[in-house]
Amino acid sequence: MSRYVKNELGYENVEFEGRKIRQALRRTKGARKQPTSVALDAELIKALKAEGEARGVPYQVLMRMFIIEGFRRLKKTA
Repeated sequence: MSRYVKNELGYENVEFEGRKIRQALRRTKGARKQPTSVALDAELIKALKAEGEARGVPYQVLMRMFIIEGFRRLKKTA
């Protein structure tokens, strides 16, 4: 079951500091990711979702981790 901050008690009393938000945006400005798509079999997606849930990460993040690690290994052997 998903949990959302807005469902937490006291959320309506939270105050946001504009200065801190702007600083965070500046730090992440260069870190934006470019969306892409990959066609995968339904069974593989199902397995990725199960593995992601077991590891406590969304399956898209798990796929990104696999791609990054695989690319690093490829570069090491080249």
